[in-house]
Amino acid sequence: LVLIVMMLYFGIFPTGAIIFLPLFLLLAFLASVGVALWLSAMNVQFRDVRYTVPFITQLWLFITPIAYPSSLIENDVLRTIYGLNPMTGVVEGFRWALLGTDTAPQPVIIVSTLVTVILVVSGLVYFRNMEKTFADVA
Repeated sequence: LVLIVMMLYFGIFPTGAIIFLPLFLLLAFLASVGVALWLSAMNVQFRDVRYTVPFITQLWLFITPIAYPSSLIENDVLRTIYGLNPMTGVVEGFRWALLGTDTAPQPVIIVSTLVTVILVVSGLVYFRNMEKTFADVA
């Protein structure tokens, strides 16, 4: 609701691409689930992981194009490599769907989606393998 009010106030009207917004929300959710699976299983084995999470989160914030568009990277190959960050596709997709930028950043979204799928699947496998070593502490 706040987003809609702010968009109307600033004269930004969403395009038809807004129908893709739930897909980008799903992609963001899956990326966070994949990272959570990895970090939670690693935290059981290595107790120092919890101290590195704030650093990793802050680093991830600066690596993700939130304050700047990835279009600043002029080389298409480098921009696609930039999509290895799973949140890059999400942020660029949100920017495209809500603000109506010129074209959809398809290569970045495709790479980010593939990385997210790999992150979730590998996180599930790692978590299931490590789950056998978890101790029940009540």
